[in-house]
Amino acid sequence: MFGILRPCRHTLSDGLAEEWMSHMCGLCLALRDDHGQASRIATNYDGLVVSVLTAAQSEECAGTRRAGRCPLRGMRGAEVADGSGAHLAASVSLMLASAKIADHIEDGDGPYARRGVRALAGRVAERWRREAREAGAGLGFDGAELVAVVDRQREAELAAGPGTDVLTVTRPTEEATGEAFAHTAVLAGRPANVEPLREAGRLFGRVAHLLDAVEDREEDRERNAWNPLTATGTGIGRARELCDDAVLGVRPALEEAEFADDRLARALLVGELHRAVERAFAHGGYPNPGHQQNEHYRNHPHRPHHQQQFHQERRNGGGSHDAPHGGGHGDGSGPGGNGGKGNCCASCSCDTPELRSSPKPRGVLAGCAAALFMCCTCQFCCRDPHPGPWTGRPRDAWCNLCECCSCCECCSCCDF
Repeated sequence: MFGILRPCRHTLSDGLAEEWMSHMCGLCLALRDDHGQASRIATNYDGLVVSVLTAAQSEECAGTRRAGRCPLRGMRGAEVADGSGAHLAASVSLMLASAKIADHIEDGDGPYARRGVRALAGRVAERWRREAREAGAGLGFDGAELVAVVDRQREAELAAGPGTDVLTVTRPTEEATGEAFAHTAVLAGRPANVEPLREAGRLFGRVAHLLDAVEDREEDRERNAWNPLTATGTGIGRARELCDDAVLGVRPALEEAEFADDRLARALLVGELHRAVERAFAHGGYPNPGHQQNEHYRNHPHRPHHQQQFHQERRNGGGSHDAPHGGGHGDGSGPGGNGGKGNCCASCSCDTPELRSSPKPRGVLAGCAAALFMCCTCQFCCRDPHPGPWTGRPRDAWCNLCECCSCCECCSCCDF
């Protein structure tokens, strides 16, 4: 799964973590029902925001259904989101996945440089694009327009050069995301919400595009691959400024809309979006110029109370909030540190797979097995750093920078 919004139980309170998991499972099952089992790999964290927004605006659109056992839920059944929002999210996610595959094919990234892989991936991308367009049309969503916007993305990239405003490159992504957000208001029967949500979606799309560019900047430079920041000569400071401005603009846009229950939507699009920006720039070792904005979010009214208390104690010189395993994230001495092994608590087997100084890649099946094991032992959430299941390269924990008060309390992060 991919996406910039990656919350965990510590950043979602009052049952919001279970609700978020319900929407993620609902999106996964909607992909299966609408497009077949293979399409479930298109499940992504950002696409489910569409389902969340639809349910937030209307109680009629917030229905659930009973789902069977799943390894990612510890082989337990659950009530998962069901309705037009989940199916719209599936359509949007499939379109995003097809565009991502097409982009890799154009760039010849990794295995996509091989002719056979490129041909097979091209057929999959085309089929997913067609199915996403048809599914969207069934929900009243103009899938053809979304496809046209995605096609304009490639044209904008080809026309970009030194001195080009990077927002020219991000504009097609902004428009596509804005239309998806706006259509949730149509599905929920709240036409007055169309324009505010379109603006929120546009800003969200800008942040998503820029963060992807920031995270891939060094790797793209090494591979001599195209990157919007490098191609336009946009500095990291300018990218950070644009991201911070966009994050701050999402909140007033949401305030203009009317919701039946907006707690999860605000938690994702205000708090988690800010954390995504912090995480992306910290991952690249880039400084944070927005200290005042950080204080704004740490004291945000929608931020869970225990996090506000934790930050207050840290500012007052307090300890680690009685965390049983020591200091903070990312310095190798706190939860997930352990001298580079990164197990989140003593009772877990989170020191396996081993994090090696020379990354050891795995094949498809071995990588899938490692990914399943790491998910069930909450390593993606709390082990910092952890090895990528397939590449073996160090990856930041999803909890990184959220400054949880006690990393995972003996792996309760995966106890959904």
